[in-house]
Amino acid sequence: MSNSVKWDKDPRQVTVFDCHIYQLPRIGAVSGHITAVQNSVELPFDIKRVFYLYDIPAGENRGAHSHKECHQFLIAAGGSFEVMVEDGRNCKTLFLNQPFMGLHIPPGIWAREQNFSSGSICLVLTSHSYNESDYIRKYEDYLEFRGISGRLH
Repeated sequence: MSNSVKWDKDPRQVTVFDCHIYQLPRIGAVSGHITAVQNSVELPFDIKRVFYLYDIPAGENRGAHSHKECHQFLIAAGGSFEVMVEDGRNCKTLFLNQPFMGLHIPPGIWAREQNFSSGSICLVLTSHSYNESDYIRKYEDYLEFRGISGRLH
């Protein structure tokens, strides 16, 4: 399977400043709004997988991992939540609360979703199909992957 991602940065070199919020196109009418996402048009990758998080209990966090190759694009399809992203040296928190805004998280970024509002829905579009070997689930392993000694938090 070929990698369709139009991205040339080494996952060990990306920073939190490579994580961007994009406004997606939306069409509005009295009867409501629609937002469509097309492969390689609104996103810097072709979509291979779509999933969503919902019914998240108060105070719970999601994510807390990184990917070696997979890009993610997170959208607050309903409600709101924060996304904490870090690169081993820098950390920033972004707030998503509009269904026409999405956050691109490139591979090599540690991310955690937190502070979900009641009834929130986190829609996730990814560049790769699920592959457990692409995940880095332990923060110490993440720092090693990045070639960083020490702990940011």
